[in-house]
Amino acid sequence: MSEHNRLEIPDSVAADPNAFELLNVWIANKQQYAVLQAGVWQDPAAWGIMLADLARHVADAYHHEEGRDVSATLARIKEGINAEWE
Repeated sequence: MSEHNRLEIPDSVAADPNAFELLNVWIANKQQYAVLQAGVWQDPAAWGIMLADLARHVADAYHHEEGRDVSATLARIKEGINAEWE
C-alpha cells in the first residue's frame, strides 16, 4: 500500500497520549477488510452508537466536499445499511 493511500492522523488525536485506534477498514482485491478492537466496550450496543456517529461523520464529509444535504445523505446511508443487513 502506497503512502498516498493512507489517511492522516488528526492533530488532536496525535496530541492525546491516551488515543488509540478503534477500527481500520481497507478495500483490497475488491473486498473489504477490517481490523478492530472488539473488547473496547463491554456492551456491544456501544458499537451501534459509534457506527451512528461514524455515519454522521460521513454525511458531514459529503456536505463539506460536495455540498450534499446532511439529512438526505444520512437517509441514503441508512438505506444502504438496511439493504446489506437483509
